[in-house]
Amino acid sequence: MEPDLLKSSLFHADQRLCSAEILPPSQVRARIEVAVLNFLKNLTASNPAISDLPLISRKYDNSGLRHGLLSDVSSVFLSHSVCTRSLMKANDAKAFVRVWMVMAMCFRILVQGKLATQRELFYKLLCDAPEYFRSQRQVNRTVQDVVALLRCTRHSLGIMASSRGAVIGRMVLEEPGEQIVDCSMIGHAGYAITGDLCTLSKLVLHSDARYIIIIEKDAIFQRLAEDHFFNQIPCILITSKGYPDIATRFLLHRISQTFPDMTILALMDWNPAGLAILSTYKFGSITTGLESYRYACNVKWLGLRADDLQIIPQQVMMQLKPHEIKTAKSLMSSKLLQERYQAELSLMVERGHRAEIEALYCHGFDFLGKYIAKKIVQADYI
Repeated sequence: MEPDLLKSSLFHADQRLCSAEILPPSQVRARIEVAVLNFLKNLTASNPAISDLPLISRKYDNSGLRHGLLSDVSSVFLSHSVCTRSLMKANDAKAFVRVWMVMAMCFRILVQGKLATQRELFYKLLCDAPEYFRSQRQVNRTVQDVVALLRCTRHSLGIMASSRGAVIGRMVLEEPGEQIVDCSMIGHAGYAITGDLCTLSKLVLHSDARYIIIIEKDAIFQRLAEDHFFNQIPCILITSKGYPDIATRFLLHRISQTFPDMTILALMDWNPAGLAILSTYKFGSITTGLESYRYACNVKWLGLRADDLQIIPQQVMMQLKPHEIKTAKSLMSSKLLQERYQAELSLMVERGHRAEIEALYCHGFDFLGKYIAKKIVQADYI
């Protein structure tokens, strides 16, 4: 059998794929200890050297799109190309030190049996080493460096997702040892999604819904919750109030796995950012490419789309800003978007304007629910 054919066989894993494993604390600590021992071994050798840290590259040219064999789900993956963090390079030295400091912090968290958010991690590191950590972004990037070095998930490192997400609608959640939550009987703000993925993984889910609708904005989510839209169309509404966090994506994936016949729809602004958010739910991202396949879902684009612009008055359309055009060009150059999504994006850039979901209120506050219901009944989504 030819080598290329062997790699693509049903009985052999795709050798290009690289992923982060879910590991128990003891194994993560062991990997950190091995990294330390290797470093010390090179440092105390007859020809002492400070070894570089080999990380899986999180760049576009080391990524691809993996298509599901037995499902319609596709996800971003990273291949095995490596980049390094080196103490010997002037522009890399601080990043090298940051990796070791975050690993040390994670080791202490795991020994104590605790979880910490990236925000908590930032303030602790800011107090301990302000010369190395001046922004949350530096901490977030370093955490992904550690994931890429140790090949284990962020949650395995003892780092808990900071969740902004909420869910409401036709679903009952059973929390182990806790109360049963009927998500159709709670307030308009919805059920707050915890950042603890272990807790989310233990939830027992019950639902008679036929659809899951991802809502980009909290205000739109609350409008639909207040109108009890989930009783008009049997559905579950979920939002992360903007760009999706890991916990919200994790719960969405759990719901989709528990109820595989539910159609997942997305309601986003008609702008490059809205499409970027949809793509993250659908495929994952290169930044978290080692874990993307764990959260990817077969999301279909409900709206807003170009066909909807005919019902939106011209005076409420807004000009695209320079950073939005930059986002659009980045998306257009990626491998992720299917042809019809690319066409929508091209039209946004060509027309130079965007439309927000709230523009539908020109027809009255009750029009939003009618708009969504009509599109669902007509299966008007891509």
